[in-house]
Amino acid sequence: MKKVIAVIILLFLISCSSNKNGASRSLFEVLSINNDGGANIKFYEILTEPKEIKMLLGDKFLRKIIKPTDIANSSFIILNAGSTKESYNKIKIEKVIETPTQIELFIKDTQKNIDVNFADNETLHPYTIVKVNSKKPIVIK
Repeated sequence: MKKVIAVIILLFLISCSSNKNGASRSLFEVLSINNDGGANIKFYEILTEPKEIKMLLGDKFLRKIIKPTDIANSSFIILNAGSTKESYNKIKIEKVIETPTQIELFIKDTQKNIDVNFADNETLHPYTIVKVNSKKPIVIK
């Protein structure tokens, strides 16, 4: 009787054990969306080299979430919206597609730019930082 109970308990434990299959990482992750603090001009910059990526570690927030493995295995993109008076960042990532040779990043940018007036305190410079979990070449569309 004890053996039967032991076998039932053993089968129960085996059936309830968690199977940790390699969790698939998403292809991209938006690390930061900021409504101010970017540059005066609109540009998109792709950071792939470790020296370039280490530049991001100067930011207190990004320093906490970028791991050393990310520097070796990921690329980063800075989407700078330029100068605007809109109260929030309107650059959106519509989709990201991985092809055999590259990563295609589709961006929708509806940010209305203005001429820079440095005396105006209402001028904002929004930007977004994106991590792409691949070292393949990135094409922004």
